[in-house]
This record gives sequence, C-alpha cells and structure tokens, in this order.
Amino acid sequence: GGQLTAEQLKVIGGIATEFGRDVADITDRQNIQLHWIRIEDVPTIWERLEAVGLGTTEACGDSPRVIIGCPLAGVDADEVIDAAPHIRQVVETYLGDPAYSNLPRKFKSSISGCSVHCTNHEINDISLVGVVHPTLGAGYDLWVGGGLSTNPKLGVRLGAFVEPDRVNEAWQGVISVFRDYGYRRSRMHARLKFLLADWGPEKFREVLETEYLSSPLPDGPPPLTPATPDRDHVGVHLQKGGLRYVGAVARAGRTSGGQLTRVAELSERLAGGRVSTTAQQGLVVLDVPEENVETVVAALEAEDLRVRPSVFRRGTLACTGLEFCKLAIVETKVRAVDLYTELERRLPDFDQPLTLNVNGCPNSCARFQTGDIGLKGSIVDGVEGFQIHLGGRLGEDAGFGRKARGL
Repeated sequence: GGQLTAEQLKVIGGIATEFGRDVADITDRQNIQLHWIRIEDVPTIWERLEAVGLGTTEACGDSPRVIIGCPLAGVDADEVIDAAPHIRQVVETYLGDPAYSNLPRKFKSSISGCSVHCTNHEINDISLVGVVHPTLGAGYDLWVGGGLSTNPKLGVRLGAFVEPDRVNEAWQGVISVFRDYGYRRSRMHARLKFLLADWGPEKFREVLETEYLSSPLPDGPPPLTPATPDRDHVGVHLQKGGLRYVGAVARAGRTSGGQLTRVAELSERLAGGRVSTTAQQGLVVLDVPEENVETVVAALEAEDLRVRPSVFRRGTLACTGLEFCKLAIVETKVRAVDLYTELERRLPDFDQPLTLNVNGCPNSCARFQTGDIGLKGSIVDGVEGFQIHLGGRLGEDAGFGRKARGL
C-alpha cells in the first residue's frame, strides 16, 4: 500500500546512496526502484531491507505483484474504508505461497478505500474498490481483468460486493481462477484480461462463486464518482483527527538516496515519522501538525519535491526508460522533465488538469494509453521518437488514447 516508516525510508535511501550511485526512482506501483546494483551487494541489501520489514519477494515473475493501496489508508478524512489491514492480511497469507507463484502471467492487485480512486482500479487484474452497501455497510466493489501493455483492456465490474471479512477469500478466489483457467500457451495472450474478455463478467462470477468461494457474493453498488479529477494526493490536506498530510511530486519519479533520507528525517522531526509513496510517482508526508505545515512544504520544495506544482509537472509520469530498462527504445526521465519545464515556460497561465505520460516502449509502464497526451517510445526513420496518443482517461467515460496517425 505504499506505506513506509521513516526508518524504512532511511534504509532505502542509504542503500541507494551506498550501492546505487545515489539514484532512486518512485514507480507508479508505489515501489522504489534502485539501479547500478552489483550482484555481490545483493545479499547485504536484502539483509538491510528485511531487517526493517521490507523485501523484494515476487516483485517480478509470474506471481502476484505488489498490492497497491491508497497512501492515506487509515488517515484520509474522506476515505470510504481503511484498506490497510486487508492488504496486510492478503500479503501475510499469500505472498510467496507456492500455490500462487506459477501463474500464467503476472497478477496485479489494488485494494483501496480511497475516495478519489488514486490506485487506478480500472487497470489492475483485480481491484477491490471501497463502496458502501445500503444494508451491509462499507466494503468493496469487485473489478477484474484490467491491464495495459500492447493490448490494453479496462477492468470490468462483476457487480459483486465483498464484505471486509471476505477480502482474503475473494482475492484468493480470483487469483485461483486465473491460475487454473488462464491461458498458458502464449505469453502474449496470458494475462487475466484475455480470459475475462472471452468469458465475460457473468461467467467469470459464476465460476468464481461456484468453484472457489464458500458462498455467492451479494450484489453491490458501483463506486461513487470522485469529486475531483486529480488522483494524486498532491498538496496540503486535512487528515482524520486534525493533522495534515503533505503530498509532493518528484521529477517524473526520479529522486535520490540522499533526498529520500532527508525526507525521512524531515518526517521524524516535524511530523509523525510516516511517509507514503503514491501510484503517481509521488511522496506523501503524513501526520503533520498544522503549525509545521509551511515548514514541511518549504523543506520539500527546497528538495525540488513540489507540493504546489504546475499542472504540467503534476500530471507527468515517466517510466524507467532506456537509461536503465532493457525493453525501452528511448530515454524518458530527462525528456519528461524537459517537456514539463518547456511547457511551464511557454504556457505559464495554463490551469486545466492535464496528464502527460511518457513511455519508453509499447509495454505501458507509464500508462501512456490513459493520459490526455501519451507518448510511446518508437524508432522513427532510424532515430528515437514517440508515437502520439491523445485523449486517454480513467474514471467517468474511461477510454484509451487514440493514435494520431502520422505523428
């Protein structure tokens, strides 16, 4: 769920500084990605991570990947339900279980009660989305079969309501359907979205309930439409209990070990010692007393972690790119920073929310199909370039950006 203690963040920062040439990237699945790691140093790195309760188990492979959740779970004044304990239950019960470690393909999960849908439930293999049932109270709406890459599909509502005490059972049921019925002949056709597209939601729900669950799930309501189009928790906002949280954006997700260490120390000194990563490549400092808010904001801004960014910087995502990724065709991080910097210069008064997604290849780690402007790395006439996709969005009227032919 992206939640870190200051101690954990300092350990990550120290590893990046000592072993990773002081480079660290915040991903759009709430991970911290390190680079320049020598194989000889991996055992030491793992020991340091595990000593503070962090790890890399099933970060790759045909397995359940990190479960993303709202970085404000348990503290957001507007949340539908606190999903943090339900994420922990699933992780503690199933992470590393051999029964789910040889899937047809990777399996991405979101469990969130966030009122602004910050985990982008529409594009995960399984999403449990916070809703309030008219008679059963707060729980989750069940979505399955979302995913991007070269064949993007939006997740589908099953119309089923998952009560909090059935989260483990529902998650296990969906991943078991995928394990047992998912396609294994071709890796290009192996994600859950292809099975869902062939079966449809009615058959999927029938198989799930009759073969894998102890009893059928009740019907439930869809998620409410968020009051804001922003899904990033940037800025200063009220928590439960009167404290504030401060959300900031990095330079297209790029940060450093030293910077992460300083943010951790800042959170210890002026807040409650907790920092979260977001699914938009940002950071949130939690539990800030009102009298310390402007000091925290100033300290983050001094690190070029913008609490009050331009709309261009706020809306920019960039994948790892050619600098570090063997699949990428083009460089992304530096170009993304150049892009929003130039747009800030040319259009200083532009104030409409805008998403700019810069991707180094067709695999869509930066979700180029879902941005207002999506740039997909390509080779054009023998040189690096980008194919332009326009008009993508999640939420109401969700749809994928369209290729602008010839551009």
